[in-house]
Formats: sequence, C-alpha cells, structure tokens
Amino acid sequence: MYRKDTLSNGIRIVSETLPKSRALSIGVWVKVGARHEPREIGGVSHFIEHLFFKGTQKRTAKDIATEIDSLGGEMNAFTSQETTTYYVKVLDEHLATAIDILSDILLGSKFDPAEMEKERKVILEEIKGVEDTPDDYIHELFTGTVWADNSLGRPILGTRDTIKSLKHTDILSYIDNYYSPREIVISVAGNFEHGRLIELLEEAFGKLSRSGIPKLEETPGFNRAVTVKKKQLEQVQVCLGCRGLHFTHDDRFGIMALNTILGNSMSSRLFQEVREQNALAYSIYSYVTAYRDTGLLTIYAGTDPANTLQAIQLIVKELRKIRDEGITPAEETRVKNQLKGNLVLSLESSNSHMSRIARQEIYFGKYLSFDDTIKAVDKVTAEQIQRIAQQLFTRESLSLSILGPLNKADVPDAVLEI
Repeated sequence: MYRKDTLSNGIRIVSETLPKSRALSIGVWVKVGARHEPREIGGVSHFIEHLFFKGTQKRTAKDIATEIDSLGGEMNAFTSQETTTYYVKVLDEHLATAIDILSDILLGSKFDPAEMEKERKVILEEIKGVEDTPDDYIHELFTGTVWADNSLGRPILGTRDTIKSLKHTDILSYIDNYYSPREIVISVAGNFEHGRLIELLEEAFGKLSRSGIPKLEETPGFNRAVTVKKKQLEQVQVCLGCRGLHFTHDDRFGIMALNTILGNSMSSRLFQEVREQNALAYSIYSYVTAYRDTGLLTIYAGTDPANTLQAIQLIVKELRKIRDEGITPAEETRVKNQLKGNLVLSLESSNSHMSRIARQEIYFGKYLSFDDTIKAVDKVTAEQIQRIAQQLFTRESLSLSILGPLNKADVPDAVLEI
C-alpha cells in the first residue's frame, strides 16, 4: 500500500493507497518553518503560507476558493516550527484537478504587492486574536520563557514589529532560498492509480528547479525560570513544563505514555487530582511537543488567582510522585490500550494517513508500518516510564509561566522545588 518515489528534480513522493476510501488527500510539505527564520523577519513562513492563496497567473483568489468548493473539497495550509504544509482533500475522481490547483498556487502565485499589504493587516489581526485569547497566549509565553534565546521560542505568527517591517523582497528571497526540491515532500493518501499519480506530479512539479540554500538550526538549551505577565483576567493561566525528547528518540512512545498518564485524558492523574478531587481548575491537561533535536512536556491549567499556588503545588506533587513511585500495573495496561486505541482512531481519514507518512519521511526518512508502531507501544514498560520521569522531572528542568492578575512576588521560585 505504501510507495516512495522521487521526481526528476529530486522532490520526494510518499504515497499510501487506501482502496476502500473515496477520499484523496494530497499535501505538499516544505521542510522550513518558524525556527529557520532570522529574527528580523520572524513570521515570514506563515506570511508566505497566506500569500500562496492570493492569486496566480491563471486563477484569482476567488477562483481558487470557488474551484475547490465546486469539487466539494477542502484546501488549507498550516505553518509549524519546522514545516509549512499546503494540502487538498477531494473525492478520488478529482485527482488531476487537485494536483493542478496545488501546483498552480505553489509555482504560479503572483505575490502581488497590493495583496501583500492586505494580508499584512489580516495577520496583524491574527496576532491580536492570539493575545486576546489567554489560554492560547500562555503557551506562546511559555516557549518564549524556556527557549528565550532561540528561534523555537519565538511566535510562529511573528510579532507586530516584524510583520510591519516585512518587505516584498523578503518574501521572494525566502521562497527562492528555501522552497527548493530538496526541501519538499509530497504526501498522498487515498484511492488512486500509482502510475497516473506519479505522471501527474512529474508534469506539475517536476519543472521546479530552485537550488536553495541550507537551513540553519540551532539546538536550544533549556531556561529554568518563573515568569509572570500581569494582565487583568478572571482566571490565571498557567503553563508548567520541562525539557522533553526529540521526535525520533528511542523513548518517544514512553514519553507519550507518561504524558497520557499525567494529563492527556479525563482519567489522568492531573485531571483527577486537580479538577475532580480538589476543584481547582476546569481545564487542565498535558501535551508533548517534539522537534528534530529537542522537545517539551507541558502542563496547562486555568485557575482562580486565589488557588494558583495550590494548583501548581499539586501539579509538582504529581510529578514528584510518578518520578519517585512510578506507575501501577493497572496504569501500564490502561495506557498502552489507550495509546493503541488513539492511534487506530487517528487514522480514520485520508488526511491523517497523508500527514503520518509525510512526517515519517521528514523525520525518519523511511516508512514505519502501523503494526510496527503497535509493537513499539506494547514494549513500553512501567520501568521505562519511571526512568523517563526521573530524567525529566528535576529541579533544573522545570520552568513556569503565568498570565493573569498576579505579580512576580506572588509566585516564589520555590514553588518549582521538586
């Protein structure tokens, strides 16, 4: 079902045939994102993502939207720290049209200066929207705390200053430097005939011939800090986290299991202790972020200002408990079943398959079968989970960011003593 091909210009194609599906997802993954941007043009990757939808030599912005809608399809894009992705999901009978539209926006966009000025205003509003959404903004503040001196700590959207100062030439130069064949992976999942797919992709994308330049990636250190940003809110927003593991780490399924037990479900320790038993938060959860060379394990909670210190102390207590005492046999069984169930359910759409095989190619350079993944989850042990907790939950590796009506003096550094 899985195939890997290379176009004449070096673009890699990964594809997975899903014969029983009528849906077809095609994603163009460019291996450049916010972490590769010089500070003075922060947000340029995301800005470019927007501009690709603003008209080509053949289609206006409205034409692009109308054509996709007329197919009953979906077209969108997203920017992350390490990739920028453009994708289309359509019925399998519209394969040729989907490839034509994707190649048109990526190879034929006009980048009209007037459209750039319109989109600059849109992105400035998007930045305001994040800052006005405290439970989103706190995560940005946290990464800025732990990676203060690295591009990974800067916002994907950029800042008001960088977006206002971006020039038309910055956009064109960035595309010319980084949107080269060696930085592109095209991922396809759904019902298609393989030979026809490669023929269409070669015709559409094989003419791209930029040489590009190497990306710069500086691995960040971890900054232990307690930061408080005062803002008049009804709730205090809390992010507490530690250094995590990189994307391909041998313990990647172990940290997923650790995260699941801690705060990734309603049965998790943090949800039960902080919300159900002590009623200190409505929303509390944890999540893992993994990049090519580093990662984070982050815990979020929204709580009343009067309960902030108690909530943080309970979180640290649970980290200490799992580090020092480990997990129970029942938790080990449950977490493995939960992870396997989540993996199965996550592959219910062609988009999920498309994203999965793209990330495997980008980070591993090879295909990892679903059966191999299930076997890897089954190998996770309670001892492994405790060992990871012992490595991660140390005084030097914990950091805390707070947004709300508190002062720095209200949150002593000792609150992170573990």
